[in-house]
Amino acid sequence: MDTILDIAPLSVDKTGLPNTTFKGDVAVITGGGSNVGLGISRSLAALGAKVVIADINPETGLAAEKLINKETGPDSALFVETDVSDELSMKAMAEKAFRTYEKVDILVNNAMDMRLGAQILKSTVYQMDRQYAISTRGALIGIQAFVPGMQRRRHGVVTYLSTAFRYPVGPSNYCAAKSATTSIMMSLASELGPVEQTGVSVFTFLPAGIGRPRPAPPPGQGPDFDLKFEMPGYGTFIPPEDCGAAMAYAISRAKEIHGSGVMINQVFRQMNWPYPQPETVPQADFERINEHVLSLMFAYMGPGFKDPKVPLRSINYSDNIGFPVQ
Repeated sequence: MDTILDIAPLSVDKTGLPNTTFKGDVAVITGGGSNVGLGISRSLAALGAKVVIADINPETGLAAEKLINKETGPDSALFVETDVSDELSMKAMAEKAFRTYEKVDILVNNAMDMRLGAQILKSTVYQMDRQYAISTRGALIGIQAFVPGMQRRRHGVVTYLSTAFRYPVGPSNYCAAKSATTSIMMSLASELGPVEQTGVSVFTFLPAGIGRPRPAPPPGQGPDFDLKFEMPGYGTFIPPEDCGAAMAYAISRAKEIHGSGVMINQVFRQMNWPYPQPETVPQADFERINEHVLSLMFAYMGPGFKDPKVPLRSINYSDNIGFPVQ
């Protein structure tokens, strides 16, 4: 396992997707140099995409670039040191991406600083402002930089790693920023209109507990974010490599979930994912209620992938602009 990046072997082969799925596509992944972002960067590259790793940390960013180019071939990855909260930094990253690859087809808004997570009565104004600056402002700048080109080419995907909004005690300011950015994503889907007309898909992806089991919080990460996760099918955190595989699969079917949100377990079910602990996975009925009432209603997102066994009607305004209603 890499000592800088904390990696494990990729699991993207379990998606059933050919390694040419994203051949010819260019993807920008903010925060793409570590943890969830790195899992996504590696998975998209393994499926044929060129990836731009937009990350504030040069050590992990350069290591990620080197790793991906070793895994999938020279020039598969490009690291650009980027502060997503800074407009000039984001524009410089976009310009370098365009100079190198001429276009961007996939934008994955992933960057976040979990060290800032704090309870409402404990959060400083600075922590709250930084959460919004990284998550919400960063996504807005990226969308404005890359979506116009997607519209011109009638080809593109924009996604955001949201959260389940179940208000765990601890990362309350984190959830607040995530909710604002999720709202931006759903508004963007409505503003763009039907994907059949624009070719541009917009969806949010809810990964839940992703990471490696650790005996203690990482340095600088306070107890407010020291949450215990027992993810269905895993019994602990979901590895970043599995999350990356699920995100790649969702992107491959983005047209079906435009204007919607999907939780990672829904994506796993679509792939018939081989869970390490399948006996801990709830039945489908529970999961559908869990996903679409508790999680997705908060952001007025659509119902995700169609499920003929458990049909649900979307409450998203986007249903009125071309999405199928079950």
